Amino acid sequence: MAENFVYFDLETRRSANDVGGWDRKADMGMSVGVTFSTAENRYRIYDESTVQELIDELCAADLVVGFNHVSFDYEVLMGYTILDLPHRTRNLDLMVDLEKTLEHRPKLDAVAGETLGESKTAVGTDAIKWWQEGRIMDIAEYCCFDVKVTKLVHEYGAKHGLVKYRNRFNQSIEIPVGWRLPG
Repeated sequence: MAENFVYFDLETRRSANDVGGWDRKADMGMSVGVTFSTAENRYRIYDESTVQELIDELCAADLVVGFNHVSFDYEVLMGYTILDLPHRTRNLDLMVDLEKTLEHRPKLDAVAGETLGESKTAVGTDAIKWWQEGRIMDIAEYCCFDVKVTKLVHEYGAKHGLVKYRNRFNQSIEIPVGWRLPG
């Protein structure tokens, strides 16, 4: 049976300012979580009522691939579980991996834009505003697109051994990566 790589992202109900700082991520609350499973070849959209199913899917994955998911998304999810998700899951955090070479944290948009010619459709603060306005489908669509972009960046890197990045000096650089696809 082929390995199951699960690409993952979530959006929050509240900002760091709303909950008293970045050290209170568990209080931000999940509005929408999205996964793409390579074994099932499909996306899943989760809300707070199905957060345990999301946690179960992540824990069962052979590898969870995300962008800043270990120190952000998991911290949000740990507001719903007693599990220590970074240690209960196998992870490839693309941002953390790229940070080792770049020596700073790149934004997904800067990597995807240069590597794929694709830009994000919104930013996380838009998703919080949409939550307040009850625009759940807009959040789900945005989160699905982020998962798709993360998946495409990972696949490109695994296939070509590098991704591209536009730095703060507007220079396009290539970053070597040792990522692999599910076997």
